[in-house]
Amino acid sequence: MKRPAFLPDNFTLLLVTTVLLATVLPARGAVAPFFEHLTSFAIGLLFFMHGAKLSRDAIRAGVTHWRLHLLVFACTFALFPVLGLALRPLLQPLVTPALYTGVLFLCVLPATVQSAIAFTSMARGNVPAAVCSASASTMLGVFVSPVLVGLLVVPHAGASASALDSIGRILLQLMLPFVLGHLARPLIGAWVARHRQVLAMVDRSSILLVVYTAFSAAVIEGLWKQVPWQALLGLLVVCGVILACALLLTGWFARRLGFDKADEITIVFCGSKKSLASGIPMANVLFAANAVGAIVLPLMLFHQMQLMVCAVLAQRYARRSEPAPAVDAAQRPA
Repeated sequence: MKRPAFLPDNFTLLLVTTVLLATVLPARGAVAPFFEHLTSFAIGLLFFMHGAKLSRDAIRAGVTHWRLHLLVFACTFALFPVLGLALRPLLQPLVTPALYTGVLFLCVLPATVQSAIAFTSMARGNVPAAVCSASASTMLGVFVSPVLVGLLVVPHAGASASALDSIGRILLQLMLPFVLGHLARPLIGAWVARHRQVLAMVDRSSILLVVYTAFSAAVIEGLWKQVPWQALLGLLVVCGVILACALLLTGWFARRLGFDKADEITIVFCGSKKSLASGIPMANVLFAANAVGAIVLPLMLFHQMQLMVCAVLAQRYARRSEPAPAVDAAQRPA
């Protein structure tokens, strides 16, 4: 039986369980360094596997659609930060300053890859362009996101390093494994393609491990004493408003710039989504351990919200009627 779109998926339930586990049994003392080293290894393995999975044929198939990609990148790295800053006077009173710092961090992250492509396919959009755009967004985010963190996030809550140093750390911990994995694709690409479930398990296990380690440190520092339940309810509103604005504006920009429906779908699903898989490892690199929990909490909530809303939206797009083919004048009935 198919799960209704408005219900959380299994991975979201695992995320919630992990947060609860970190709340009740946080990693502390001599165990904490072990989990920190294990987390670093898991993140490296995650990006290595994603590098091995990336197909160059998929990149070549979509790379020529440069207008679409420029719009997606503009929505991902310009529209979202503008929304985060412009709506700040209205939305920040609903949450704590630390949580809104997490909202600003959410706004500077790259787009998702798997779910953006899956929803584009479900909605009958331009899948090759989605593959290229989402993959390029992830790689571009390695350089752009730390710079935007330095410009937008650090003034409100200090990150653990300068933008230049952050880029270097991300290149070493995230991009280097990704490139090595892609270079190893001729050797292991076929195995990765045959064992997609292994990649999915590495993907999800790595994120869960980072979440547990991050929330353990945050709980020890008193996260839940600093975040009242009213702020959590406010965070629901904040994430909902930003997601609604992003979905409406990406669709409006696509139509105003003359893209067809298939390209509009790609722009909406690639330009309005934020990556949990990239965001949590980046937060682990960019911020002090005791701050990561509050930083990634908005991202975790936004992630589930975007999945539920985009699932409904993709089904609506998929039910659309195709335009009738044009009839040549010579074939028209007299």
